[in-house]
Amino acid sequence: MEKFRWGILSTGQIAQAFAKDMQRLEGHVVAAVGSRTREKAQIFASQFDGCRTFSSYEALVSDPDLDAIYIATPQPFHLAHTLLALHAGKPVLCEKPFAVNAAQAKLMIDTAHSSNLALMEAMWTRFLPHIHTVREILTAGTLGEIYSVEADHGQRLAVKNIPRLALPEYAGGALLDLGVYPISFAHLVLGVPAKITASSSFTKEGVDSSTTAIFDYSSGAQAILHSNMVVATPCTAVISGSLGRLEIDRTFYNPASMRVTLDDGSVKEYARDYVGHGLREQAIEFARIVRAGLIESPYLTHAETLSIMKSMDEIRRQVKLVYPFE
Repeated sequence: MEKFRWGILSTGQIAQAFAKDMQRLEGHVVAAVGSRTREKAQIFASQFDGCRTFSSYEALVSDPDLDAIYIATPQPFHLAHTLLALHAGKPVLCEKPFAVNAAQAKLMIDTAHSSNLALMEAMWTRFLPHIHTVREILTAGTLGEIYSVEADHGQRLAVKNIPRLALPEYAGGALLDLGVYPISFAHLVLGVPAKITASSSFTKEGVDSSTTAIFDYSSGAQAILHSNMVVATPCTAVISGSLGRLEIDRTFYNPASMRVTLDDGSVKEYARDYVGHGLREQAIEFARIVRAGLIESPYLTHAETLSIMKSMDEIRRQVKLVYPFE
């Protein structure tokens, strides 16, 4: 089978991490990169054999020799850059958070459907081996009826004064950048909540420094989810059911060790034996759906991506987090 040829839109930190992790893959190649400046594109491309450079995003997505575009720009640009690539006839893997709000996400998804092109949110955690095991445990009913999910994601990032995190014009704050991980995890385990209750603290720039949300479900289950960009939190996750619990160690959204502890006293350990970052797993799945002629992945459907964005919209509505460009 011919290699799957990726075009990387942007040269930032996550684009670098994605491209480097793909070097561990057979059958995938970083074929081209696009940047707003040729110099940045050339520096990026120098790390990958045969990588072509483009000094505009328009030129990148127009390259006929690319199989897909990976979009790694800050979240306010996901809508425009996804539409740019889709309109050029390219399947798109778009970084998380998929968009700034659900209205943007719906437009992106609708365009993919009307163009019959694959589109997937690059919520890379969903495609990691230990999360596939979590799905298997839940499907088997090992934990019984699920009553509680707890997950947090906190990193000491505010002190770094990174514009995409600090500034409202970049849709900054803890929720969209960090909170999307525990929120997506809760959706994976329990689905769409019946009720959301949220609270945030804010920076002087007007973005959330921390956000906590409680998701209530019609089954009686709850998810308690926390994000924070001021302090480093445990970054663990726990699923508790009528027969026992599953604990995912730090950091739950990376390849991680975990264990199932049942009420009968038995404990089953799942060791972390993964090599590399883990961003390549989503690339494998995306190439699979493109080659199969699909437009979405069963591991993260368009409907689920949209429901996650709606949950974040509701949190933002409650805490009054508004961005100036909306």
